[in-house]
Amino acid sequence: MEAKLIIAIDGPSGAGKSTLSKALAKQLGYINIDTGAMYRTVALLAHRKNISAQDKEGLKKLCADLIIEFKPTPEVELVIANGADVTAEIRTPEVSLLTPKVAAQPVVRDAMVLLQRKIGAAGGVVLEGRDIGTVVFPHAAVKFFLSASVEERGKRRYEELLAKGMDVDLQQTIADVEARDVADSEREHAPLIQAGDAVVINSTDLSIQGVLDEMLLAVGNAK
Repeated sequence: MEAKLIIAIDGPSGAGKSTLSKALAKQLGYINIDTGAMYRTVALLAHRKNISAQDKEGLKKLCADLIIEFKPTPEVELVIANGADVTAEIRTPEVSLLTPKVAAQPVVRDAMVLLQRKIGAAGGVVLEGRDIGTVVFPHAAVKFFLSASVEERGKRRYEELLAKGMDVDLQQTIADVEARDVADSEREHAPLIQAGDAVVINSTDLSIQGVLDEMLLAVGNAK
């Protein structure tokens, strides 16, 4: 039987991690573990229970009792929290605003790292984030670091927001992406760092399929 690998995808905002993590997992028949969805789930449940983003003890207890599962379907990957489908609810604007505040708490990040390790321990998983290959699974069989120019990433974000009907400015969006890079790289807890043994792919001039092809080649070489 072919071994099921643990595959880590890291990189800055707008590099295409989420899209490619889903595509790679589907191609391999693996489970895609959306780490961002996990933090969104904590934020949703904190909101429901009126737990403040600054309430470390409340958040710690919430995370201790939390079970998150990912269930692929032909249409969408379901996010299940304590047996309930929260896929749609974690994507509301309210939860989006609360998530960074909740995720910034070390008690939450520590709990989610443990949960990510538990879910992915058996292999057959693709995880994406900013510290997967350095903190969560430093011994992952395959590590990728996706990058792209800040201009390209800002443009992608701008087009994404435009498609949602939002009134945005391209140059401001690029500046926001650049500011996010600095914040992610300089934060004290689990900063964005490229793993020394990661396969680096610059997607600035590549299509999604082009990046996916490179990833599949690297995974094939690791098997």
